[in-house]
Amino acid sequence: MNRKDFIKKGVVGGLAMATAPTMIRAKTVRLKESDYDKLMKPIGFNHLPNKEEQIMNKVIHRATTRGHANHGWLNSHHTFSFANYYNPERVHFGVLRVLNDDEIAPGTGFGTHPHDNMEIISIPLEGTLEHKDSMGNTSVIRSGEIQVMSAGTGIFHSEYNASKEEPGKFLQIWVFPREKNVTPRYDQIPLDDVARKNELYQVLSPNADDAGVWIHQDSWFHMGEYDQETSEEYRLKKDGNGVYAFVIEGRVEIDGTHLDRRDGIGISITPTFNINAKAGAKVLLMEIPMTV
Repeated sequence: MNRKDFIKKGVVGGLAMATAPTMIRAKTVRLKESDYDKLMKPIGFNHLPNKEEQIMNKVIHRATTRGHANHGWLNSHHTFSFANYYNPERVHFGVLRVLNDDEIAPGTGFGTHPHDNMEIISIPLEGTLEHKDSMGNTSVIRSGEIQVMSAGTGIFHSEYNASKEEPGKFLQIWVFPREKNVTPRYDQIPLDDVARKNELYQVLSPNADDAGVWIHQDSWFHMGEYDQETSEEYRLKKDGNGVYAFVIEGRVEIDGTHLDRRDGIGISITPTFNINAKAGAKVLLMEIPMTV
């Protein structure tokens, strides 16, 4: 099948799109090539590639340097190499492999497709996202919620903009798991109970009993939403971890580096760092192991 045939069928750059979801019920999904293996190929083990900007223990990714693909129905910016975007200096940060900033046109989305051995986190920013999967889950997630899917031994799922009028915007984050071939699972929660103004609050951890959702990895995610100028310190939870910070809105200074909307910074080899946020800023901190 040539590229024109793929486009006609709604598959571009490895991303599937259809106009109506068709689910396949399956307890176990077998992929011809595992997501884990496919995404590991350009990495190698225990290797942290050079980045676009490096300063001591920091790597900086400005919003304007991200990969970009506009398929009409999907407008996506890639912090790390993904689909048709490949940059050997921008493959991953520790076990953080994918950070996509996606906008889906009204009434369209990702048709049914498989995943395995990946921890997939979705954070809606605007609009609504409809999810269906082979485990029997059907749900709509909105801004102010977080969704997590442990693909494990394999699943099929689809993601659609539930609105026929408004675009849907969300962050999709893929993290390599601590262990492979776990039982697939799905979770989705509102963040009202944990959200705090003008301070960081936890939205993800390795522990099912902690605040937020949990994944099969020694990772902790925090969000901060600021309506006034605020300074605070972040202390890492585990030795050897690093933190990737992504500015969703506004302007912040992290460890002395000024960052604007959609800029990102990875910080390693430090137990703590400072965050200075301006009014109107929103930031996501992802603490993750640095060894894949």
